[in-house]
Amino acid sequence: MSDSNHPRLGVSVFLRHEDKVLLVKRGKDPFAGYWSLPGGSVEFGERLREGAARELFEETGLSAQFEPAPAELVELVPEDHAPGRHFVIAVFRASHPQGTLQPGDDAADAAFFEPDAFADLTMTPGTAARLLRLIGDASAS
Repeated sequence: MSDSNHPRLGVSVFLRHEDKVLLVKRGKDPFAGYWSLPGGSVEFGERLREGAARELFEETGLSAQFEPAPAELVELVPEDHAPGRHFVIAVFRASHPQGTLQPGDDAADAAFFEPDAFADLTMTPGTAARLLRLIGDASAS
């Protein structure tokens, strides 16, 4: 079987700083021009947290402190079951960003947003709800 017949493994980073959340504007399809958490595919032999740190740096120029385990797993399966479009994404929490924020790799832009601004952003499917849930989870602990 080809790789397109299997789910693809990805990571994303929920990075909070001063009550704001880091988002990147996707520079490539799918969803070019939409805001989302920084992230991407895990490379063969790469541990999930290492992949999350690499993707964060490649897309934003930042490094951060990561929690040891993913905050949640997200499964994205298209309704048409199109090959290559089934993703399983490990979402990591991170804090204490270091470096200079600048979009890189396949990000068209990168910025920190207050939760009140989420409604005004065009986000990838499920991202706004995920952000609000993760913010709520953090507030409860």
